[in-house]
Amino acid sequence: MTGPVGGAASTWTFLRSFLIQGSWNYHTMLGSGFAFAMLPALRDLHRDDPDALDAAVRRHLEHFNAHPYLSDLALGAAVRLEYDGADPDTVRRFKTAVRGPLGSIGDSLVWAAWLPAVSLAALALFWLGVPGGLSALFFVLVYNVGHIGLRVWGFRVGLTEGHAVASRLARVRFGVWTDRIRGGAALLLGVVAGAVLAGDQGLWAAGPPWAGVGAFTFGTGLIMGQRAWRPAAAAVVAAVVAIAIWGIR
Repeated sequence: MTGPVGGAASTWTFLRSFLIQGSWNYHTMLGSGFAFAMLPALRDLHRDDPDALDAAVRRHLEHFNAHPYLSDLALGAAVRLEYDGADPDTVRRFKTAVRGPLGSIGDSLVWAAWLPAVSLAALALFWLGVPGGLSALFFVLVYNVGHIGLRVWGFRVGLTEGHAVASRLARVRFGVWTDRIRGGAALLLGVVAGAVLAGDQGLWAAGPPWAGVGAFTFGTGLIMGQRAWRPAAAAVVAAVVAIAIWGIR
């Protein structure tokens, strides 16, 4: 990937971003990985000034935390700011300002929406008769199309917009996309539940290990999700348990 700023150096920065969590720690969190990813661009900028390179690397080693996929947006913008000659305090303030929004947006979009939706889609395919290997391949391909696409988009936007990425984020309306994906995940959950419960042998058809996992998660949800019981709720839960164990005859 070659961006409008930095040429080959920006390409290497993007590729290194896939390892941004490789040196995660409680002190700087993603800071070490951020500096590692920035190194090609910083070397290109300060190739004739080792002291300036050292100072720039140390700046980017400071604490930084965001969702790992959306951190590419901050990386691209930081590359743009460095090439535009922004002073160190401006770069530092920018990183401090964006890390919170990028973390919350990424957590909602990816961990709470995209990952569950694609997982449920793969499970639905499996329970509807698609071989397990193909279902797993579906998950890997579809999830990573979204994952890598989000990284590419974020890095390009950062390189193009620099410190003005906030307005671009507002126009994308991530909240709308998150709600739509969650709605799709809820639909897929219904498909999976229907496929499991309508089987001749219920949940036991998946084998003891999967039946054990299913029973554990169901029990956990039962304990953690309910604080007060009513007769109607108890009857529904009893019916679900019976169908899950013995299936629909």
